[in-house]
Amino acid sequence: MKFTETFIKGLWIIEPRVIRDDRGYFFESYKQTEFEKHIGSVDFVQENESKSSLGVLRGLHYQKAPFAQSKLVRVLEGKVLDVAVDLRKTSPTFGEHCAIELSEENKKQFFVPRGFAHGFICLSETVVFAYKCDNYYNKESEASIVYNDKDLNIDWHLEKEKMVLSEKDLLGPSFKNAKYFD
Repeated sequence: MKFTETFIKGLWIIEPRVIRDDRGYFFESYKQTEFEKHIGSVDFVQENESKSSLGVLRGLHYQKAPFAQSKLVRVLEGKVLDVAVDLRKTSPTFGEHCAIELSEENKKQFFVPRGFAHGFICLSETVVFAYKCDNYYNKESEASIVYNDKDLNIDWHLEKEKMVLSEKDLLGPSFKNAKYFD
């Protein structure tokens, strides 16, 4: 596996070594010893999966402390643009975001630590998205930032008319009105 830290400290891109032959392919999607060597110890306690269609935008979501979550995300089918926004007030990259294309073809994964808002938009007809979390979901701790916040200025790589959002995601607060992490 190849581990590459992005320009935002703590955000990592993980690329597995894919072995292909006439039967198909094989790769290790997670190996604790390699993960800990590069990123550190993370105790994943929950794994989630969602299926979405073209234009579905889920995010920007996060959970406030003490239920904040680190996530290891990947695409099993299709293609997404995955985005993480730094909400750590003391970070030199506070308010900046990093976007990466994840797909069934490139098999890349994105590690998003605690202290970030996270979201993705589906860029293919269907997407199956999977992610591990290091803390359990807690409804009272959920928070979000509106996807089209002017200060964040995220290019979602799809026209607004083609986007499909939940009411919650359409009505999220602005970045300036969001809760941040110390």
